[in-house]
Amino acid sequence: MTWNEIGVGITANSAVDFCEQITQAEEFGIPTAWATIGGAGGGDPLTALGAALSQTEKIAGGTAIIPTWPRHPLAIAQQAVALEELTPGRLRLGLGPSHKPMMTRSIGAQWNKPLTHLKEYLTSLRLLFTNGTVDFEGEQVTLRASIKAPINVEILASALRKKSFSLCGELTDGAISWMCPKTYLIDQALPALNQGAEQANRDKIIPLIAHVPIAVSSDRSVARRLAQEQLARYSEIPFYQAMFREAGFEISGNPYPDELLDDLVISGTEEEVAEKLVSYIDAGCGEVLAAPLINTADRASSIAESFSAIALANERSMSPSTTKQD
Repeated sequence: MTWNEIGVGITANSAVDFCEQITQAEEFGIPTAWATIGGAGGGDPLTALGAALSQTEKIAGGTAIIPTWPRHPLAIAQQAVALEELTPGRLRLGLGPSHKPMMTRSIGAQWNKPLTHLKEYLTSLRLLFTNGTVDFEGEQVTLRASIKAPINVEILASALRKKSFSLCGELTDGAISWMCPKTYLIDQALPALNQGAEQANRDKIIPLIAHVPIAVSSDRSVARRLAQEQLARYSEIPFYQAMFREAGFEISGNPYPDELLDDLVISGTEEEVAEKLVSYIDAGCGEVLAAPLINTADRASSIAESFSAIALANERSMSPSTTKQD
């Protein structure tokens, strides 16, 4: 795993646009490009990542996240094996249960004990990656399979509330947050992550990958408007509402209060955005995943400005004096 890096979340109109943006991100020197659900123009993010990584030289590709309910771990393992063969050491596999409304409505998932589901999914997949074979039967997940040989692919997972951060500390190579205010990440999520690792007697620190919306604009009202427009749906989801309350923000729907957006969204000039991104590293997060809020009025410039700010943040965070070792 890499410490102290700032990656970028890609939001594309198509798989072709996705690949072009990852090439652009590599030109800026950004170490990891992340594919969110829908970020590859609505197509399969692992397929799009395979194409993008084959067209670039060194940038890593991460998923943040691939929902677990629609895909059996064997299908994920087979895709991971292919990508590892094609682009060795460049896949970062982020998984998670997604959200109940989406999973029950889209595929009719039986949303029952999502943490148990995720724990079994991660456990079975890690056994397969580590040993090359697995014989696992849990309450919700069964996996009996073999691959050609063990593979060294990071397994990351999404986390929203303290129990899921603790589970990530126990079982994963890193926890990927989303929509969590900075104060919540530092004061509640990070201690839960570390506690999970300690209780599992793991001998390494597990990074918290802070997935943070950014808007490169010196006008805070523009940043708030972009956030209200592009992040609106999360204010309606009960799991997120509960997390916001735990973070000290009362919310029951749109609009977000300004004080929440000011803790949640990084904005400012390129210099200011870079400084604020690095502040997450300084506060104890292992990495940052910067998710640009794109201003569609000038999309190309908005993307370039975001990439430039992220590149500047990496220059500052990856200095020898601040780099941790695995």
